Amino acid sequence: MSRETKHTRNFCIVAHIDHGKSTLADRIIEQTGAVPAAKMRAQILDDMDLERERGITIKAHAIALEYTARDGETYHLNLIDTPGHVDFSYEVSRSLAACEAAILLVDATQGVEAQTVANVYMAIENDLEILPVLNKIDMDTARPDDVRQEVVDLLGCRPEEVLAVSAKNGTGVADLIEEIIRRVPPPEERTDRLLRCLIFDSQFDAYRGVVAHVRVMDGVLHPGDRVRFLATGKEYETQEVGVFQLKLAPRKMLTAGDVGYIIAGVKDVGDARVGDTIAAAAGDGITPLQGYAEMKPMVYSGLFPVASQDYVNLKDALAKLRLNDAALSYEPETSTALGFGFRCGFLGPLHLEVVQERLQREYNLTIIATMPNVPYRVRMKAGGEYQTIDNPSHVPDAGSFEQIEEPYVRLYLVAPPSSIGAVMKLVTERRGIQQNMEHVDAGRMRLEYLAPLGEILFGFFDRLKTVTRGYGTMDYEFHGFLPSQMVKLEVVLNGEKVDALSIVVHEEKAYEWGRRLVDRLKDLIPRQMFKIAIQAAIGGRVIARSTVSALRKDVTAKCYGGDVTRKRKLLEKQKKGKKRMKQIGTVNVPQEAFLALLRATEEEDSAKR
Repeated sequence: MSRETKHTRNFCIVAHIDHGKSTLADRIIEQTGAVPAAKMRAQILDDMDLERERGITIKAHAIALEYTARDGETYHLNLIDTPGHVDFSYEVSRSLAACEAAILLVDATQGVEAQTVANVYMAIENDLEILPVLNKIDMDTARPDDVRQEVVDLLGCRPEEVLAVSAKNGTGVADLIEEIIRRVPPPEERTDRLLRCLIFDSQFDAYRGVVAHVRVMDGVLHPGDRVRFLATGKEYETQEVGVFQLKLAPRKMLTAGDVGYIIAGVKDVGDARVGDTIAAAAGDGITPLQGYAEMKPMVYSGLFPVASQDYVNLKDALAKLRLNDAALSYEPETSTALGFGFRCGFLGPLHLEVVQERLQREYNLTIIATMPNVPYRVRMKAGGEYQTIDNPSHVPDAGSFEQIEEPYVRLYLVAPPSSIGAVMKLVTERRGIQQNMEHVDAGRMRLEYLAPLGEILFGFFDRLKTVTRGYGTMDYEFHGFLPSQMVKLEVVLNGEKVDALSIVVHEEKAYEWGRRLVDRLKDLIPRQMFKIAIQAAIGGRVIARSTVSALRKDVTAKCYGGDVTRKRKLLEKQKKGKKRMKQIGTVNVPQEAFLALLRATEEEDSAKR
């Protein structure tokens, strides 16, 4: 093994959300002297304003560090900071494939939580060395002994293998780095093989094209080498290679075991797919590296530009954003109410919210998102075939299918015993079916439910935090599609269906949703010279109605006296005119009303539950 490979350590930090991953990354960067103290700031790896504002990590961030250990040797440390929210678990899974080890960070005040367990399983599946670390040991509410035992029970390790640090004040960080050097295995020596690199992330530079983030598995790569992207078969000449510091840092070469970047003048974003293998162009019959399982979207929403001329700009923006966010999927969609746009798939509601924000901030686009929904599966009467429906307006008429199946998840909840009654009531209201309940320790219980995905995605986590006073945590995994009494609820304005407002709801909640929709629309649609009937319907049956009253013009104002029959004639003439206007008039729903309606409906639903 070469000296370079022997002194390389690739590792990432994984944890439940808000357990201190980014803060620990800051302290490790400070300890290695990679950033001068004058330039140091909190969450230094989080380069998006959105990440810093919300205090969460959205994208995995890599940085190359040099560290002189206590044995006098200098080591190359490649650190990847990962997100903690369940919506961005795909980012974590891709980061794990670029490492040999994972630091499992556990909050000493909170203990092992739902996402902690999920991250452990992902690390084990990737055959990584796991370094358990307790954080926030300096806090008054810390329970280091109890939480250490929880970690021991989870991993089956020895208590002395669980390190303790305070990422806030730096206690124990130097010892942690020494343990990383001692316990993390170096990459395998594969510099004598033909080049193979795994793309685990990428970004788009307007001037230089695609910047591919890679882990070099085999061989050596220099600027000027010809490479081939195996998924497309296209060849390029490498212009620059390097490693990640706070900015891209060019190097003379990348060797097997290195984590870095490749710039090869790739202008088509579709040529550099996440999970693809970059290989030597001269090599024949090179086997692609095992990529990543394609993520199936859990939430769908239509994105439409407010200005129709921005359609092409939105298309280009989504293509570039997908390069940086492999979990995003999209396809063209047309709506009679909103025009041309895209049907997009997301991993969860936070993912949807982040994508909307990034489109507006990074690409200066004003967009409207239709009401988020989960995919459904419909079994047709003809032939018994199944169709997956990701748009409520595409659900076929009731007489043409046998049943609708909705996605269910296995929901894992951790909460204090004093809140268990409120938690069980909350999940039962969301149609959850209890599977298991057990004591984790004296202060916490773990519950397992089978629950409809659509019921827990919106507002559920906020309500869970409320009823548990902030101590409740959750995680979920897809279970499958199960039959359910779902119906398509449509909004009809003066006899015309508005496809963008169609939703699929459970039969028991259809009237509640229909009543809320028509009442909100009544306040949002501007009045016309004729009455506007707003109806919520299931099939041909109207279940709720509201009416926008007509504007009234005083046609009798010019009559200062005389026979009353003159006023009656004018009023009858106006009445006939309004009737004729209603027959030929169309209701224009302003796009601002769609946006206000969707937000109000979500907020009202969340507050009510």
